[in-house]
Amino acid sequence: MNRKIAFILLTFILLLAAFMRLYMISDYMTFLGDEGRDVLVALHILQGHFTLLGPRASAGNFFTGPIYYYMMAPFLWLFHFNPVGPAVMVALVGIATVWLIYIVGSDFFDRKTGLIAAALYAVSPLVITYSHSSWNPNVVPFFALLTVYCLYKAVTIVRFWKYYLLVGFLLGICIQLHYISLFLAVIVAVSLFLMHWYLNTKILIRQLLKNYLEIFAGFIIGFSPFLAFEIRHGFPNTRSIIKFISTDTTSEQYATYHAFYQPVADVFFRLFGRLVFNYPSPDLYHLYSLMQLQIFGLIVLIFAIASIGMLYRAKNKFVVILLTTWLVFGVSLFGLYKKPIYDYYMVFMFPLPFFLIAHLIGKIFELKKGTMQYGYVVGAILFLGIFGYNLYYQPFQYPPNRQKAQAEKIAKFVISKTDNQPFNFALLAGGSGNSDYAYVYYLTILGHPPIAIQNPQVDPQRKTVTNQLMVVCEDPACKPLGNPLWEIAGFGQATVWKEWHVSVVKVYKMVHVIIHTSKQ
Repeated sequence: MNRKIAFILLTFILLLAAFMRLYMISDYMTFLGDEGRDVLVALHILQGHFTLLGPRASAGNFFTGPIYYYMMAPFLWLFHFNPVGPAVMVALVGIATVWLIYIVGSDFFDRKTGLIAAALYAVSPLVITYSHSSWNPNVVPFFALLTVYCLYKAVTIVRFWKYYLLVGFLLGICIQLHYISLFLAVIVAVSLFLMHWYLNTKILIRQLLKNYLEIFAGFIIGFSPFLAFEIRHGFPNTRSIIKFISTDTTSEQYATYHAFYQPVADVFFRLFGRLVFNYPSPDLYHLYSLMQLQIFGLIVLIFAIASIGMLYRAKNKFVVILLTTWLVFGVSLFGLYKKPIYDYYMVFMFPLPFFLIAHLIGKIFELKKGTMQYGYVVGAILFLGIFGYNLYYQPFQYPPNRQKAQAEKIAKFVISKTDNQPFNFALLAGGSGNSDYAYVYYLTILGHPPIAIQNPQVDPQRKTVTNQLMVVCEDPACKPLGNPLWEIAGFGQATVWKEWHVSVVKVYKMVHVIIHTSKQ
């Protein structure tokens, strides 16, 4: 394939990827408690309040690095503090990932494979779902792929210390974004060892150790903000992580997985099924018969196994080593994890199955019998089948959630009922686990930030308790009176002054009960 045709096709793919990620992004983006918390921190950064800690990890009681907040801040400013700004940033990184997949696929295999991989990645419904909302794991695929590619370049072409330093630096960024990238660190270490062995036909210990030290030095730089916090505060997160690994991961028992092979098999299937073939998630199984799911699953496994088998026929053995290590260790390390494994835990492997499937389809294109090149027909049918199926099941088939607009509307209504007086605020979210940060963010940028009620030890005179408490109920059955939530209990004895239905929630205004005492 010549460069001109490849350039035209790549341009079309990137435009399609941009449309899929930016179309009605303000309406489709997720904007709940976690997203509200992140934009609040980014807002504080823009106001000069810098931080060395990032979002709290979902798996345990520890925090990630702050790099994602600093990625968000410029886009929040560019969009005049509209939360859609960071979501656009994530979408742009997602588009850049499509471009990088083409570059890497072309280098690892050929332009045809690069274009197929980029096209399939561009329309993957699961990838798109994680590409149009602001969340720290959502940008990991770009940095993980860039890490792997720089390692390949460092070993096979450049062999220069600066590129090993860059690998470590990118690895530090990945781990700041999400701790699941620790798996990527293992992949980098093993891949370097195996590629070094293949390159030299033996292990040159001194050279290998030098490369590891260069990567480690780069990692220290890339992970330095988090390390600075840990050193300054006595390593609280490091201790929590060690405790999580030593007790929760190895000792605790959970109902999800009971044996090492179970999460391994689950992740292997989902890596191909959910990402490339849009295999339905468990909550949608009821829409299909058991036979449909079994046949679909069998097709996914056939393609997955065939793509792995085809990989070993690739001429570039460094690519074979690198992608095999990425797959084997990326999947196998999940065997150590006993809690539920969500799709976003696989973000450090998102690009991988697209390379394998694209390489398989590319090889099918080359099949011929005599002068009859039937591979073009078979390959085109397979590619268009997968591409069209994913294109048909885009997230846009569902109505937009409009969570951002809803949070803004509710915040404006709350402000309208406060009489421009100080107020406390609480959210009753029921069993959803949502937090109040999305509302608090809009209340803040609209100029009416709620006053947080402090503990009596901090505020013995109760100066942080105002004369009114605004309560948003996302749970239709919620009862704010007597609720043990601190934001309500800390307000003190109160009564409901008035309540309103706003959008999909109820808003309560609570005031203090006036207790009359008579003189004896």
